[in-house]
Amino acid sequence: MSISTVQQAPSLPSEKYSRTELPSKRSGSILVVDDEAGIRNFLHRALIKEYGLVEVAESVETAEELRQRCHFDLLIVDIRLSDRSGLEWVEELRRRGNSVDVIFITAYADLTTTISALRSGATDFILKPFRLEQILASVERSFERRMLARENLTLRRQVNDISERLYGNSGILGRSSAMKTVSDMIKRVASTPSSVLIEGETGTGKELAASAIHRLSGREGAFVPVNCVAISPDLFESELFGHTKGAFTGAHQSRDGLFSFANGGTLFLDEISEMPSPLQAKILRVFENHRVRPVGSNREINVDVRLIAASNRCLEDAVIAGTFREDLYYRLNVVTIKCPPLRDHVEDIPEMVGIFTQSLALELGVKPFSFSQEDMARLQSYRWPGNVRELKNLVERALLLGSFPWEAISGNSGQAESATPDQTTPEFSADLTLEQVEKQHMLQVLSAADGNKSEAARRLGISRKTMERKLRSWPELS
Repeated sequence: MSISTVQQAPSLPSEKYSRTELPSKRSGSILVVDDEAGIRNFLHRALIKEYGLVEVAESVETAEELRQRCHFDLLIVDIRLSDRSGLEWVEELRRRGNSVDVIFITAYADLTTTISALRSGATDFILKPFRLEQILASVERSFERRMLARENLTLRRQVNDISERLYGNSGILGRSSAMKTVSDMIKRVASTPSSVLIEGETGTGKELAASAIHRLSGREGAFVPVNCVAISPDLFESELFGHTKGAFTGAHQSRDGLFSFANGGTLFLDEISEMPSPLQAKILRVFENHRVRPVGSNREINVDVRLIAASNRCLEDAVIAGTFREDLYYRLNVVTIKCPPLRDHVEDIPEMVGIFTQSLALELGVKPFSFSQEDMARLQSYRWPGNVRELKNLVERALLLGSFPWEAISGNSGQAESATPDQTTPEFSADLTLEQVEKQHMLQVLSAADGNKSEAARRLGISRKTMERKLRSWPELS
């Protein structure tokens, strides 16, 4: 809401508002409520040239009678009326659930009145005397906001319709048997308080599955995703549990942690295998007593948080390797949901491409285009190392470019590469230890990725952080 004031008496429309130059009337209905006949007549003459319906009333009683007969998109109300306060009337309308836009006009404004007008949700507050241009500009802004709100509502409905087609009730994309298994498991565990472990390669939709569990759980709190790889080990505890002022250098004020933000809802710990070992023990304590202690505090805070964890590698193997706590693994692994890679349910690709095209075209404001059966066959023959995320990004790139970038997935030939067994399965000597095999394979993948550690880690199905730690553990490479 804005407050406008210009010390100039109302004036009749200027030349640029002459009837011969005005465009056709805009849709929209306005009710002017003012006990001064001059103001009512002035506003009626000015607004009726622009808008389809303009009515005037000298009192709240008359205004109510008009409101019973027709709908108004905008009210222009004087705060001080002869029978009662215009502000009180608008507040009463709000209590009755009426959300009509309101512009207040008044010759008497003080701080209390201004605050009350703000609280009532007024779109503007104009002081008398005012110029015609002020009123016209304020009315136009109100209708523009209303039109944008309607457009946003329409877009949200379209997106929701597409989302419903895309994900269904479970929130999971795909109708294949592999994805139906995931969808059924989500529906089965969503309403329970049990923790869930979601495993799958990068880009298979682990966060989407966690979000679906939260949405179907009925929990009123927020869904808070946490990428364990993206948080510095030194700040991990503070990020999750919060801290008090002065708890460490740079802690200039107290701060709530992510557990507090997720209170009453769900905390999703993505890539939990990368969580530092000391913090794993503290997460285990949260499982046991449902309390967190902010860094620097001697008091614990009760939290009601459901934990869902995800990993792009097998946590059981991490337990065997000694990099993940066994007791935490068993607390997390009450129910395990495995998100299959896209190559295992390529029959879902045509539907995915179609719906990604619709939703992204709507989001980007570009025209969608369709793919031929040959195109779909080429997409289904690709291995999709980046899984559904890679497919969605490829569709988005295609919409932006206006044509499908086949070279991004299949080189210059436009066909998926058919690798021979020798190319895909390296042979290792039986005399090598498991660590030596791991080292040799990792270096081969890194070489194939032209030294790009992020790409090599993606191909290996591990995080870049894990790869860098492995490389540092081999002294001859440091």
